[in-house]
Amino acid sequence: MALALLALPLITAAHHSRPAPYGDHITVHARVAAAGAAPELRTKGHTVEAYDPATARARWTYGREGHRPLALLPAPGHAVALWSDGLVTDTRADGSAVRWHRAIPGSAAWLRTPAARGGAGVLRPLDQRGRMIAVVTPHRIAAYRGVDGDLRWVLPARGGCAFEPARSVRHGNALLVAQPCGDAATPWTSQLIAVDDLGRIVPSRTPLGNELPGAAPDGVPNRAEKVFARPR
Repeated sequence: MALALLALPLITAAHHSRPAPYGDHITVHARVAAAGAAPELRTKGHTVEAYDPATARARWTYGREGHRPLALLPAPGHAVALWSDGLVTDTRADGSAVRWHRAIPGSAAWLRTPAARGGAGVLRPLDQRGRMIAVVTPHRIAAYRGVDGDLRWVLPARGGCAFEPARSVRHGNALLVAQPCGDAATPWTSQLIAVDDLGRIVPSRTPLGNELPGAAPDGVPNRAEKVFARPR
């Protein structure tokens, strides 16, 4: 019994000394009220930093051991970051936690090349409230639900073609992404892909559900069951 009691502090110490998953380190410098203004986000060296827009004081700092952030996507209530090892993370706007991590297959080596342009255009919102996030890489576009990181749809590039994340732009509710092909005979209309939170924009697509299970509809007509449509 005595030995068991002596072991308890050691077990507790071992539990607290475990490395954080994915090498995460978050330091909260100043708490703010929930109704406070959204923080200003920036990258600095190997960390993501959030600042109070009124005082310029640091609110929180987030880093990952051995990796650095390449791109940031601010969204209401959270901050999405792309890291040099091809991981995408979502941090609560108050810095209280990293909500999810998602590894992007085959992206780490590409991100080290000049063609990646430092991750420009890889992270894109698919709606105005940032509820759906697109991750654009040469081989695929993947869409994740912002609240929990759930993968909702994947659109592969056509054979012989590749997406160019830096050459993407929003037009209304659509995200237009360049998909140049090596075949000069391919018409330019096939080298540009339009997607939204439901997936590729094509006629007669069949939407599934994009909301969390049990979530109330958002009140927009015919959008209570939101999600992706598979291209035909």
